[in-house]
Amino acid sequence: MIAPGLATAASLKAARAAMVVGATTLDIDAAAEAAILVLGGKPNFKLEEGYHHTVCASVNDDVVHGIPSARRLEAGDIVSIDSGAIIEGWNGDAAFSFVLPDPSRPEVVAERQKLSDVTEQSLWHGIARLHTARHLNEVGDAIEDYVESQGTYGILTDYVGHGIGRSMHEAPPVFNYRVRQKGPDVKPGLVVAIEPMVVLGSIDTYTREDDWTVATSDGLAAAHWEHSIAVHKDGIWVLTAEDGGAAGLAPFGIVPVPIA
Repeated sequence: MIAPGLATAASLKAARAAMVVGATTLDIDAAAEAAILVLGGKPNFKLEEGYHHTVCASVNDDVVHGIPSARRLEAGDIVSIDSGAIIEGWNGDAAFSFVLPDPSRPEVVAERQKLSDVTEQSLWHGIARLHTARHLNEVGDAIEDYVESQGTYGILTDYVGHGIGRSMHEAPPVFNYRVRQKGPDVKPGLVVAIEPMVVLGSIDTYTREDDWTVATSDGLAAAHWEHSIAVHKDGIWVLTAEDGGAAGLAPFGIVPVPIA
């Protein structure tokens, strides 16, 4: 799963480079697709029935599953890009959020940037816990503990992470919050996509008329970060990070181990 993970990472890198004021989310989609194709992959989102794009592009109060369009990005927007690649039948899946600069609204930018930062760091707290966990649902404990420590934020409960492999979405579910059940054992061979979705206000959502885009009911901003991670006999490896997760895990004293 290393190759599709790196192709997914490349698609998000290309998406980030294309994300400027005035660009459309279709522009970002095209950049992400080109990056996957050049590495010999295909966009796995296009294999989802009824979906025809490489990425999901969710802007401001859209949380996940936003459809790329001719909508132009504006200063101060917070944009979440979710992408995935398939190579030789194996899948990668990852996401990031980005806040476009807006000197005229520093308070809005700061609020949204902190939301994105909290969501990203909650992801790394979850990945770090995966490294030591005996049971998978410890990941949700770590994510919720961190988010709660940073202020009053909401963690979506209707949408969670998942196993990934021959299909993009597989069992088991990966919760971003505390649950009573322990979940499956964490052992070599487990590959999961951890993806916290955090909002400024209520966790209540609705699906827009396009039947895909999930938006917050109160109209407040959302952020979404995701990585696909493999557990193997020597440790963990973040498949959708170019460095295997070294930079993100360094503050936890964890060194990811390449898969032999």
